[in-house]
Amino acid sequence: MAGVLQRFERRLEGAVTGAFARAFRSAVQPVEIAAALQREIDNSTSILSRDRILVPNDFTVFLSPADYDRLTPFGSTIAEELATLVHEHVEEQHYTLAGTLAITFERDDSLRTGRFTVESRTNATIHASPHERMTETSVRSAAVVLEVGGIKHPVSPPGLVIGRGSDSDLKIDDPGISRRHARLRVGGMADAPAVAIEDLGSTNGVIVDGRRVDSSPLGDGSHIRLGNTTLTVRIPSSSKAR
Repeated sequence: MAGVLQRFERRLEGAVTGAFARAFRSAVQPVEIAAALQREIDNSTSILSRDRILVPNDFTVFLSPADYDRLTPFGSTIAEELATLVHEHVEEQHYTLAGTLAITFERDDSLRTGRFTVESRTNATIHASPHERMTETSVRSAAVVLEVGGIKHPVSPPGLVIGRGSDSDLKIDDPGISRRHARLRVGGMADAPAVAIEDLGSTNGVIVDGRRVDSSPLGDGSHIRLGNTTLTVRIPSSSKAR
């Protein structure tokens, strides 16, 4: 760990001028943020298998108003060096990032100068099938909608395959998800959509509303957990009323 931090300091010293050192003389030090990111990663591990340990990939550093204002002119440089540090730490510890790495800085008026906090999340990158156009009209008219990471994905009969492989209809870059993880089935449109989930022999299984299942019917508001990703089922009122 010490080696990674030392390399971070050396790179940062070579990337900025003396103005940086003067700006941070009495404020939070970038190396402190770097060490906090490492601790956050080490304290947030999730074991996928004997050889795979998943760690968060989305980090927010909350700074006091004074520190945030001092940091802003150097924000992109520090974020870039912090990203390099995280990748080095992940590689040295043989971790697996949950998805594309993101590090952002936000102002927190409740913090005093020199104080900061770090929050992490596991956010997988999601690619929808090109056959499903995610327009407002398509979402409103869809038989079923899947909410994933704040994005709504319309689902038409007979359903779709969810997985990490490029041939999946809904591709989620979550290391805890198998290449073809589960099939969402949609049918019974004469009355109301009959929606169900089926495990396609995945490594880590399918969890519906907190219970592991091989297959299960789904209703409006059902939560499906695949790997470290949660999907919420929405059945638009127009579909339920048919």
